[in-house]
Amino acid sequence: MLTDPTQDELDRVVELLAGKRIAVLSGAGLSTDSGIPDYRGAGRVVRKPMTFQEFRADPAKRQRYWAGSHLGWRTFAAARPNAGHRALAALEDAGVVGGVVTQNVDGLHLRAGSRRVVEVHGSMDRAVCLTCGQVFSRADLAAVLDRDNPWIDEPGTVQLQPDGDVEITDVERFRVPDCSVCGGVLKPDVVFFGEFVPAEKFREAVSIVADADALLVVGSSLTVNSGVRLVDHATRRKRPVVIVNRGVTRSDRRAVAKIDAGTTETLEALAARLLPAASRPDTTDPSSGSSAMIDR
Repeated sequence: MLTDPTQDELDRVVELLAGKRIAVLSGAGLSTDSGIPDYRGAGRVVRKPMTFQEFRADPAKRQRYWAGSHLGWRTFAAARPNAGHRALAALEDAGVVGGVVTQNVDGLHLRAGSRRVVEVHGSMDRAVCLTCGQVFSRADLAAVLDRDNPWIDEPGTVQLQPDGDVEITDVERFRVPDCSVCGGVLKPDVVFFGEFVPAEKFREAVSIVADADALLVVGSSLTVNSGVRLVDHATRRKRPVVIVNRGVTRSDRRAVAKIDAGTTETLEALAARLLPAASRPDTTDPSSGSSAMIDR
């Protein structure tokens, strides 16, 4: 059952955050209202993601990964920022939020207008060569993949699984392009399981938390260690940590306040309380004129 934050919960969080410069750590729960699944949410099938070591060592696994990733990219490319993303952008514009660290790879914070954003797990809108380091636009690469694999849209080629994943029935036919510069292996510019967050990227994330007076975690179960480390950084420096997430997180005991409710609804409500009227975000979808929140 979906729930909105209670007035008492909002009052408590506003009391903790009012007048403070806030760092934000966001996770997949923020993007579900933009149509991007949260694979760790309640009722999801347990998945075994491909590791970086498997991707690099096995051409057949790379082929299978790229086939599914290419189809998934269409969902990412079509997704639009929701009202929660826009609320954070407005809070940053007003100087309330000092920056956003996101575990998401969908690029929606930047598209919503946030400026100081650290994407600790990379971004799906780029691909990188593992040999020479050349970076490619994912949109350009998608056009090449569509050209080289026109059969991918044939009826019966793709089977939708109960958890929203896709299975390609004839993956051996899928052609994956090599790097056009050196012929090396291309990989989406995201952190795989078995990889570490780049040290420079994590230092940027720590800097956002260190510059703030409080840390607001939104839509993350804090399963991934990079998020837990940022919470640790805040608590060691006596910064209050507020968590907004449906369900438990690994750091609930370290939070001074926890709201178990929808991320988008809660961020809209907090922005309405923490911003002056002139700075409050427009929560309508600018392309349609209607509310950006999905029907419930």
